[in-house]
Amino acid sequence: MQQAAFFLPPPATNPSIPSSPASTVNSTDDVLRKKAIVVGAGPVGCLAALSLANAGWIVGLYEGRPDIRLESSRLNIAQRSINLAISSRGIAALYAVDPAMATRFLESAIPMRGRMIHDEAGNQESQVYDPQGGQCINSLERGILNEELLDQAAAHSSITIHFQHKLATADFDKKVASFSATTSEGKVQTVEATFDFCVGADGSYSNVRRQMMRVVRMDYQQEYIPHEYIELRMPPGPEVNGSATFLIDPNHLHIWPRHSFMLIALPNKDKSFTCTLFAPKDDLARLDRPHTILTWFRKHFPDALELIGEDTLLDDFARNPKSSLISIKARPYHYRDRAIIIGDAAHSMVPFYGQGLNCGLEDVRILQTIFSARGIDGYSNSKKPKVHFEANGEADVDKALEAALEEYSRTRYGDLTAISELAMNNYVEMRHDVTTPLYRILKAIDTLLASVTASVPFNSLAPVLARVSYPRIPARGWIPLYTMVTFRPDISYGAARERAAWQSRVLRTTGWTTLSLASAIGGMAVWWGINRQRLFL
Repeated sequence: MQQAAFFLPPPATNPSIPSSPASTVNSTDDVLRKKAIVVGAGPVGCLAALSLANAGWIVGLYEGRPDIRLESSRLNIAQRSINLAISSRGIAALYAVDPAMATRFLESAIPMRGRMIHDEAGNQESQVYDPQGGQCINSLERGILNEELLDQAAAHSSITIHFQHKLATADFDKKVASFSATTSEGKVQTVEATFDFCVGADGSYSNVRRQMMRVVRMDYQQEYIPHEYIELRMPPGPEVNGSATFLIDPNHLHIWPRHSFMLIALPNKDKSFTCTLFAPKDDLARLDRPHTILTWFRKHFPDALELIGEDTLLDDFARNPKSSLISIKARPYHYRDRAIIIGDAAHSMVPFYGQGLNCGLEDVRILQTIFSARGIDGYSNSKKPKVHFEANGEADVDKALEAALEEYSRTRYGDLTAISELAMNNYVEMRHDVTTPLYRILKAIDTLLASVTASVPFNSLAPVLARVSYPRIPARGWIPLYTMVTFRPDISYGAARERAAWQSRVLRTTGWTTLSLASAIGGMAVWWGINRQRLFL
């Protein structure tokens, strides 16, 4: 098994982190610590809490579920969580908040350097992601990432974590949030928390978003796609010299594309694979009996069935739920200087580009760089400009913070819309297009054109992206769409989609020309074979 191909530069001074220790509280009139609450203690919420705490805020991190680090919580995660494919955008965000933390996460990940396509005859074809630079995406179990981020947050002196605290209501003008808290004895009580700034990272069914929609004219769109998924498990292979082995190559993302549905498999550290079956809802509903399940897998995934095992497959179908896939778009993402939604709360997307988590983590990095550029931190200086307004009672508005949040909503929307649509389109590519001759021709031309463009190493990008959202100088050369989205965090999603649209037009023109030329040559060869004797008689 190969190790991750990321080489992170050593930590440097982060301009978003104040020179004074985060644990220092100065109670003078000039400097007071401001309080932020982060709702949702998933990976995005934890990283947001760490980012704010590093910048001087006192942070309360609230989570409606029990602590996932408890053994009793881990089974539910294993049943419902698609494995994470963390790529350069996610790593860049982790690096921006804590370079050492990013390095530790990479040590827990397994690099995947390409797709391995499994056809119905059992043949395998490797499609490398980055032939020139050798960059890879990294398979990481969601539980491992979330638990380590929780450990990091719990160890920070300016962060307090509150589990089993579900947001009930939020009054953003009065800066008060109300939570339904479950005690260790099982009793439910109401707990209020005051705040200066609220971050909603509470997922697709966000309560923070719902509360914001009471005071914000928010455009909101929710779409369920007609496909669902169920998680399966491919066990480790037989032991060799006392250690378990992988049954298939661990350095690939394995895909069994079957046009209207597909199976994927990502490697785990224990030498097992987490498999996910995506299929139309009606197709999955018909797989309701052991005989039907086995017959269907023998027909469509015979090699995968042999690897998973019939008993394991049936056990997973009986135990694991079938889950829906949802796409959410919203705008704006903020309310005055009071609140913002990030991650799935703002832009839940289908998982087919592997960017849901990466995009959510990038939200934190983008917000951090905007705050840093505008001098926003967790220290209340009495000399900072404020204005007074009358609305639902008296309240002070931090104009600098309000402008920063407005900038985030304005500049981030196009990127988030772009990746949401790209993710939807990539499902068609993964389950169908990768099997077609035209796709292979276009992919070959795309790779050839990209080979003349120098690869940009990640370790040169990470320090820059800790300071700015995106470099002002645009990227140059021919860069495949997948490379831009996955390995070039210096290119925004919106810029990647715009650039790829032009490249796609060039590719398709070239591809059809190539096909036409090949057909003409083939036709001439056939004609010559039939008529050459007649011509020379």
